[in-house]
Amino acid sequence: MIKLNGTELVFKTFPNGETLVDGEAITALMAEQNTLAFKYENDSDLIKLMFVKQYLDSRKVQTSLTIAYMPYSRMDRIEGSSVFTLKYVSDLINALAFEQVTVLEPHSDVTLALLNHCSARYPTIELLEQVVEATGFDRAADYLFFPDAGAQKRYSKVRGYNELVGFKARNFQTGEIERLDVVGEVAREGFKAIIVDDLCSYGGTFMRSAEKLKGLGAAEIYLLVGHCEPSIHKGKLLESPLIDKVFTTNTMLNEAGHEKIQLFEWGEI
Repeated sequence: MIKLNGTELVFKTFPNGETLVDGEAITALMAEQNTLAFKYENDSDLIKLMFVKQYLDSRKVQTSLTIAYMPYSRMDRIEGSSVFTLKYVSDLINALAFEQVTVLEPHSDVTLALLNHCSARYPTIELLEQVVEATGFDRAADYLFFPDAGAQKRYSKVRGYNELVGFKARNFQTGEIERLDVVGEVAREGFKAIIVDDLCSYGGTFMRSAEKLKGLGAAEIYLLVGHCEPSIHKGKLLESPLIDKVFTTNTMLNEAGHEKIQLFEWGEI
């Protein structure tokens, strides 16, 4: 999905699969300074982004870009013969020469390093106060839980909370988590925990995290993630009693689709 200055652009497809771009619609929305909001749903959206930006360039106007979820952001390192797809997608976006690029909740600093003129916003941090209020979270007695060191680093600016951190041992070939240890101590049983991270797919990491937190005496466990893939509906997390509620944004989901999910509409997306 691509929005130009707040309005979604509609694309049609030729019989052979090529994209039909409506230049008149783009011209009607165009200004001297433009903002494109890019919500990745599949790889064809990258082609559409290229068409729209090139068309705007042909009209000699300036354009900035907001990326709801940076595609391929988990491919931020290479091992063996793995392909550095995040870099290749970043190269494609850089070639479009946006005035400014804003990425919502990047998975790691690698995205920021690869994209030109790039900055980040973190909906998870901006929503944390609302989630604290909604869950009755007590800063003195309850805990934020970061599932891995990457999450702890990503949210290092969050202050004033008790924290627990998970350390995962993952099989790089299969992607399976083979072990998860919790670093930190809890003062008493019966506490609430908010698991904080950037992305939920099927929810396996968070199920494993919740099991550990239950073992430490957690009475209520909530999940706050910046991005939530539609695949969460195919996993076991939503039907599990381990997680009481999931808080996330519309950067990937279009609707909640389950009573346990509370979806926050995110500005320009």
